[in-house]
Amino acid sequence: MHHKNENNNHVEFLKNQKGMPAFQQNNGRYNLINEEVSLPCTTLKMSAVENNIAWMKHFAKQFNVQLAPHGKTSLTPAIISKQLEAGSWGMTMATIQQAFVAKQCGAKNIILANQLIGKANFELAYQLISQSECQLYICIDSLKNAQALSKFFSEKKQPLNVLIEIGVDGGRCGVREPQTALELATFISNDEYLSLQGIEFYEGVIHGANEEKEIKEFLDSIVLIANDYQQQALFNTSTPILTGAGSAFYDLVTEMLMSVSDHFIKIIRPGCYISHDRGIYQQAQNKVRERIQQSDILNKDLPGDLISAIEVWAYVQSRPEPNKAIVNVGKRDVAFDTELPMIEKVYRNVESLDINLDGIQTTDVMDQHMFVKIPTDCQLDVGDIVVLSTSHPCITFDKWRQIALVDDHGYVTEWVKTEF
Repeated sequence: MHHKNENNNHVEFLKNQKGMPAFQQNNGRYNLINEEVSLPCTTLKMSAVENNIAWMKHFAKQFNVQLAPHGKTSLTPAIISKQLEAGSWGMTMATIQQAFVAKQCGAKNIILANQLIGKANFELAYQLISQSECQLYICIDSLKNAQALSKFFSEKKQPLNVLIEIGVDGGRCGVREPQTALELATFISNDEYLSLQGIEFYEGVIHGANEEKEIKEFLDSIVLIANDYQQQALFNTSTPILTGAGSAFYDLVTEMLMSVSDHFIKIIRPGCYISHDRGIYQQAQNKVRERIQQSDILNKDLPGDLISAIEVWAYVQSRPEPNKAIVNVGKRDVAFDTELPMIEKVYRNVESLDINLDGIQTTDVMDQHMFVKIPTDCQLDVGDIVVLSTSHPCITFDKWRQIALVDDHGYVTEWVKTEF
């Protein structure tokens, strides 16, 4: 593993890892355009990351909700630490192993937005809770899981914070029927070691032509359930948690949270805002801004916006046909599950190449190759450096063990380790 030494800016690096320099620079700065870093390389522009952290912090403060960003997006301690230092209530994670990363970054509150299943995972959760001051919150959506957790943690004599997850038909996890959820809540509320701390949900699985309407209806049902549990005194706390929101509909969730009593701790959990992108999340953010402008509740001054911070740098490695170029990135390097990466900039001989990008289209990716359809007269040639935008940054992050941080002048100043 390499690190940045603050005394002399010396960077130790591994030559068996992609996206690293081939030689040491005495000043600790590496220029991608000058080919001082092996490509492909994934980069984060730190000014954009800091902008995104500040923007989402301002959003949450404006509407009196707490932030527990989903840390699985970057799973990079250097980035997660910045989110916590900016005042996030806590972090959201998908697995118990990821929860340990959040703990190491100093998170005092961790929401495991998933079911905890299996004795080995129970044991890890027990160790995290018993060996730290962290508050861990586990999602439950079945009586069988609740009974298994109750048995394990009662034997350990360790209380466990739980959230009931409410789901939707056709979605992922989560209780579907209100009566089933009520029976589960009653069991947990009366259990000696399980402590019902609130309700968790995820609206982002609702898609289709009427998604906004259906999401609002789903959120209305959550409000009814939360108020019902509060009236029945089922929560084992006077300040229960009500939490939802991914990166596409956090405005709708915030609007709903503003309608419930301030006895609830209201938490939103967007994750991809940290790096944003030029694909699906830019499209989602455009819709968020449109809805905010039309909202009677949320229409407040929100200066600035999220900025795409993540790019992948690579080479044109072949132009085997007049209308085809091959770039040396593939499924091992960049997201491909929603939209394919697209060329945004081109450099040749340390200079920006003025090239018409309109006729250039990524058509496919294989493990290590990206196929690009180009006009016959396109200037793209072997050895050109291309800078790619990526859509769905979570998938790009987890292809890399080291992420290069770049300044506004395009210099890599540091590599940070991911924990995938």
